[in-house]
Amino acid sequence: MTTTAPSPLAGPGPRMVLGIMQFGTTIPEATGCALLDRFVEAGGTWLDTANCYSFWSSPTGHGGQSETALGHWLAGHPDRRQAVRIATKVGCELVAPEVNPAGNEGLGGAVIRQAFADSLTRMCTDYVDLYWAHRDDRAVPQLETIEAFSSLVTSGQVGRWGYSNAPLWRYERARGLAEAGGLVAPTAMQLKHTYLQPRPLVRDHIHDHRFGWVTDEVMDYLQANPAHEAWAYTPQLAGAYNNPNKAIPEAFEHPGTTRRLAVLAKVAGALGWRPGQVVLAWMVGSDPAVVPIVGVSSLPQLEEALVATSQPLPAEFQAALDAPW
Repeated sequence: MTTTAPSPLAGPGPRMVLGIMQFGTTIPEATGCALLDRFVEAGGTWLDTANCYSFWSSPTGHGGQSETALGHWLAGHPDRRQAVRIATKVGCELVAPEVNPAGNEGLGGAVIRQAFADSLTRMCTDYVDLYWAHRDDRAVPQLETIEAFSSLVTSGQVGRWGYSNAPLWRYERARGLAEAGGLVAPTAMQLKHTYLQPRPLVRDHIHDHRFGWVTDEVMDYLQANPAHEAWAYTPQLAGAYNNPNKAIPEAFEHPGTTRRLAVLAKVAGALGWRPGQVVLAWMVGSDPAVVPIVGVSSLPQLEEALVATSQPLPAEFQAALDAPW
């Protein structure tokens, strides 16, 4: 049985989560194992995956490869399970289109319980530290979803649970329903967040997740509810900060982006870091802090992330980065 695991922002190690989405598909297992070894060696603890990763890179059209790669690593290092914290997700694995309009498995109670059992088998473990609802599912009564996640926590198989890519009102409603029914409420949300901010009402910029952004309202919620935390995926915009040949997504095309990139370049130059590193350090130094989920494909990339998340930015740099909009 598991217990509630500490936040990735707590403790002496790097304040980041290692995202292993592509392990077992575009990132070979041998490379993934080397990255996991180095992450743990450096004091890293949290790993983030999902049962649907990475169906788009698999000839089968289904996910599970990332969890399987993690399971192979854990099977080869039985002692490592106590050293790491695992977060995985349910809700976005592709199934027959007639199941729901999106063609995903959704968040029905029976689906959650079966998907969880399958994830445990793939990962060669008997518990998960954080279990995510990968997306909102309004085709299922929300209370049914909450009851399924709550039961996994009370059984000791899950440390805590959270929502990914759901609007804030649905997250707060889940908390209210859980508390009213004596159930376990979500304590974390996973959304997209980075140093640049998109234009308002841009909806087609990230995997059709209309509400998949950390907004100012989310930050206010976290300020008022410090027991809850936000995890950020794609914090480095898939390398666009560091690679001039990668275009910044169109959603960020507005004057505030120009000003922010100028300050980012200035701070990076002063620190001798790459801009993407500064973004990570800024994120964990923000108030409230947001946990970056960092996806890497090589040891040099991992080393950069470890440096950026293992030390605070000087206060003057943090303030400078917060100023321009």
